[in-house]
Amino acid sequence: MNALLLIDFGSTYTKLTAVDMENEEIIANAKALTTVQSDIMVGFQNAYGIMKDKCKGKDIQFNEMLACSSAAGGLKMIAVGLVPDLTAEAAKRAALGAGSRILEVYSHELTLREIRDMIQKKPDIILLAGGTDGGNKDCILHNAKMIAMNIKDVPVVVAGNKKANDEIEEIFMQQGIDYEITDNVMPKLNVLNVEPAREAIRDVFMKKIIEAKGMKGVESFINGILMPTPAAVLNAAKILANGTDEEEGIGDLIIVDIGGATTDIHSIAEGEPTKPGIMKTGLQEPYAKRTVEGDLGMRVSAESLWQTVATRKIKKFAPNLTYNVQERCNYLAQHVNEIPKTPEEIEFDEAMSMAATEVAMERHVGVLEDVYTPMGKVYSLNGKDLSNAKYVIGTGGVLIYSENPGKILKAGLYSEENPKYLKPMKPKLLVDKTYILSAMGLMAVKYPNQAIRILKKYLINV
Repeated sequence: MNALLLIDFGSTYTKLTAVDMENEEIIANAKALTTVQSDIMVGFQNAYGIMKDKCKGKDIQFNEMLACSSAAGGLKMIAVGLVPDLTAEAAKRAALGAGSRILEVYSHELTLREIRDMIQKKPDIILLAGGTDGGNKDCILHNAKMIAMNIKDVPVVVAGNKKANDEIEEIFMQQGIDYEITDNVMPKLNVLNVEPAREAIRDVFMKKIIEAKGMKGVESFINGILMPTPAAVLNAAKILANGTDEEEGIGDLIIVDIGGATTDIHSIAEGEPTKPGIMKTGLQEPYAKRTVEGDLGMRVSAESLWQTVATRKIKKFAPNLTYNVQERCNYLAQHVNEIPKTPEEIEFDEAMSMAATEVAMERHVGVLEDVYTPMGKVYSLNGKDLSNAKYVIGTGGVLIYSENPGKILKAGLYSEENPKYLKPMKPKLLVDKTYILSAMGLMAVKYPNQAIRILKKYLINV
């Protein structure tokens, strides 16, 4: 059997998905704890052993193995820009879309205190932006000099004012900085151009970061680590929404990914106002958008989730709980491998996930605001109008193993209680029960037509 093995070296688990390429079917899934602290291949071999047991009696030959990774904390980045709400925010969005975890965003001219803070955070890549093309270049040149003089061992992706690129190149070459220059993330005021920066970040990730995380030996065994895991999920979302040359896409969609440390939302939509008479304000929104909420996790971030949403919101979704909410969240943060077993433990986990979904969606979607003008009251939209999104797709352990995934996803839909948040109104709800979104995003790099057909086949209606 002609088979493809897709590997996700996750921060907690190494997950394997075997695909029958001829029949476009999932043969088997397997996972084992990731062993990045010792030898990452140990965790892979453990998962591979489980996979072989599941495939006993089948004549399977893996002709190709592709991987993505978020091991050792994934891709950790710092973004630097000029103005917080403009180029710094544009740099942040480019980094998030490339599948990174943002450690910090800095704006204006860097100080020595901020440089020391950057060094302490130990980023994998620095994204340096600032100024529109032909605009202010003093700030980005100052920041390039500060980075070159003080941070020698972190690669830099430059995506700012193109008029400064020659001087930045000279600064970095003199100081021996590993750098890559690409197009400006904001060439004109309020206009985003994040895709070139995303590609440059992925290039650096594949060339440099894999080696830095002790994963070089893996590449000799497989056909390559192609991207960070979150970028693979976003790639799956784009393929599924847009389609390919052979297969139609399903249209605008949102993915809700609830994890132990973060809740990630991906949306594939233009996000233009769906009703007339609404003014758009703020920075242009990316068609493929990812937001990461580090205070909304089910385990590692359980304490911060409680601090963010408060007891009353969790009890709103589970009014009969007898738990002390704060104590239970503290316990889960200290026992990150805890699996709920009793009905009350399951109910508590689902209430946490519903609170995380509601807040994460409110942060991701566009917000309507009243604006008073001499002509009377009008409405402005800051962000994406996702009220007409056709699909909401859930993934992550709590959704996959829940008996009520639809109830969890509905917590992220439009509510008359908070009508200013333009969340989806009447989408179809799907769940990634076989945990294949990252695998199919990875597969879509080389085999997009097969990937979209498998996604359509395996995502479950709820």
